[in-house]
Amino acid sequence: MAATKVGVIGTGKMGEYHVGVLSEMPETNLVGIVDNNKDRANLISKRYNVPCYYEYKDLISKVDTIIVALPTSLHYSVGKEFLEAGIHTLLEKPCTDNLSQAEELFEIANNNNLVLHIGHIERFNGAVQELFKIVKDPIYIECRRMSPFSARLKDDGVVLDIMIHDIDIILNLVNSDVSNINVIGRSIFSKRDDLINAQIEFKNGCVANILASRVSQNKVRTLEVTQKESSILLDYTEQEIFIHRQSSSEHQLSPGSLTYKQESLIERIFVHKDNPLKLELKHFIDCAINGSPRNLAVKNELNSLKIALEILNQYKSQS
Repeated sequence: MAATKVGVIGTGKMGEYHVGVLSEMPETNLVGIVDNNKDRANLISKRYNVPCYYEYKDLISKVDTIIVALPTSLHYSVGKEFLEAGIHTLLEKPCTDNLSQAEELFEIANNNNLVLHIGHIERFNGAVQELFKIVKDPIYIECRRMSPFSARLKDDGVVLDIMIHDIDIILNLVNSDVSNINVIGRSIFSKRDDLINAQIEFKNGCVANILASRVSQNKVRTLEVTQKESSILLDYTEQEIFIHRQSSSEHQLSPGSLTYKQESLIERIFVHKDNPLKLELKHFIDCAINGSPRNLAVKNELNSLKIALEILNQYKSQS
């Protein structure tokens, strides 16, 4: 079978990751990259030996599938043009910053029998895939996604840039509708949301607490799930999972002090570690070319964006 012709629009940090992976995939023929920054386009063109263009419209007649790694504000207009031209499309997350526009894009894709994939890369993290096999009835979920501030992140605050990853995973772990959301946050290094803490309550009683920050000097990417008989700790960066099961606990009284002693059984889960972006692109190409079913229904694809926008709107209303 001939390799599918694919292009990448936007060659910033994430866009270059896509170019690097696609250039090594035998099932794809990388026919071009686009960046309106000519110096950047020429640099990536030479680095990966791929033709470069400066206008995204130049790729429409050349590709079967397209990767859009532009600022979020451009996802709708560019994605719509490629979908209307009959081209399978992967939009980096978030899909858009407007729920109605996202719904319209999925409707266009559905009407034209096309694949529209949103770049929720953490779904393809080996540890996350194992997590879905382990979690049965979560009571409490805590996520911490923290990193130093980067001046390159100008388009989105932390909610749409990084918190949406955890929202997406949580909504697919908890089989229940959201009943309430509480949000606090601050703008510190920019005019956008730099630090957000969101508490999500579900109708089944589960509570999720999500911290997203780009004001930390330490990079942290963790998710912990509490169930009745265990706690499950996931490290996104290391792609590792540990299950903690309490075996005994007691208070010990000694002269002048009272101490607490706990003994736990810790189980480390084997995780097949691979490049999540490579797995995501393979899945997208497989869906586009072979008609393989997508991981999630459209409703679930849109649900994480819906909740993220509710969190962002609640934060903005307090500012």
